[in-house]
Amino acid sequence: MRERTPVFIALAAVLSMFLPAIAAASGDGGKRPGKTNPSAQVAHGKYLATVSGCHDCHSPKRFTDKGPVVDENRVLSGHPAEDKVPPVPKDLIAPGKWGGLFTGMLTAWAGPWGVSFSSNLTPDRETGIGGWTEAAFIKSIRTGRTPGGRPLLPPMPWQFIGRMTDRDLKAIYAYLKSIPPIRNMVPDPIPPK
Repeated sequence: MRERTPVFIALAAVLSMFLPAIAAASGDGGKRPGKTNPSAQVAHGKYLATVSGCHDCHSPKRFTDKGPVVDENRVLSGHPAEDKVPPVPKDLIAPGKWGGLFTGMLTAWAGPWGVSFSSNLTPDRETGIGGWTEAAFIKSIRTGRTPGGRPLLPPMPWQFIGRMTDRDLKAIYAYLKSIPPIRNMVPDPIPPK
């Protein structure tokens, strides 16, 4: 047994040199599971919201010589309440014809489901998701229904976004809660005629 003691001590010393590398490779920097870095989580959520195209529909646009760009003063505030939607031409949306139309700002969409308006995703308590819990947000994305029970309408790709991990959806939620609240009462959907 005494002959093995130096071998075990040497082995323990060598392994201890590699522990920091093993912890770093685990992806959590050696932190205990369940602990998150809030600023890293928000940054990850911002990245996911950007590459997932959330701004494409939920952020009003400014029109420039290069085309529409996100209006940085109204990020993720949904369809502007003051914008009037033109009437949908009759018989344009039907089987064998167009499947949908959208406004130039890409915040209102018409299709067989009627007319849908992009929701306000800012943390405004009255007009956005400021009153939603993290659990309610994740459930909404996973089930395709708001906490009040209304379906998430096209073009919202909840069927695909709902496949994100809990970690990713929590990061998106953290990012959305970190942006400035914007009061903007998005119109209710218009059912098909």
